[in-house]
Amino acid sequence: MRNKILILTSFVLLISCGDKPTKEAQVISSSTDSKEETMNTANKSSEKKNILFFGDSLTAGYQLSEEQAFPFLIQQKIDSLGLKYNCINAGLSGETTAGGLNRIDWVLKQPVDIFLLELGANDVLRGLDLDQTEKNLNGIIEKVNAKYPEAEIIIVGMQAPPNMGSDYINKFNKIFPKLSQQHEAGLVKFLLEGVAGNPALNLQDNIHPNVEGHKILTETVWSELKKFLS
Repeated sequence: MRNKILILTSFVLLISCGDKPTKEAQVISSSTDSKEETMNTANKSSEKKNILFFGDSLTAGYQLSEEQAFPFLIQQKIDSLGLKYNCINAGLSGETTAGGLNRIDWVLKQPVDIFLLELGANDVLRGLDLDQTEKNLNGIIEKVNAKYPEAEIIIVGMQAPPNMGSDYINKFNKIFPKLSQQHEAGLVKFLLEGVAGNPALNLQDNIHPNVEGHKILTETVWSELKKFLS
């Protein structure tokens, strides 16, 4: 099914003489076409595919530098392996699923080969209606599929905090595996696995991962993302 645009520019030589091209013109045209085809093939082989991380402050790296957030750390992994992928951090602090749905069309102006969707935590913190949360996430996925039908999608799951009540928690936690199955997408079961609730791995707010926490997030996401890399 499935921050940077490489524009391939081709120069086409058009040679004509009256209504019929001469033999010389045909040879030149054929030679030019062959060179262009070789050039385009070489350019395409050197292209980097785009991995778009679309999320909230967890993806953006709240209060950290861009180089300390997990999308950048994943880029380092990719580079060390010599893989031709470019990681784009489209995280926005405070983003809800509704905000993401409103923003996605603008973000999709750049080519996307792998799309990681990490949203929903702020919906829970605000106690928003979960039916709408699921609808928003589904809408985002559908927009990605419509614009880039060959793109791979990975859904990054979250879990509701224990103070939200069992019914709310269960309903929220089921959204991500449900969408993964529905869209045949990859799934990171819980982004903050091993990090949530650990003061040593979070900022003073005990919500956002610190530098060491993002290193763990990197491994958590990488365990699923690497399945989609070639």
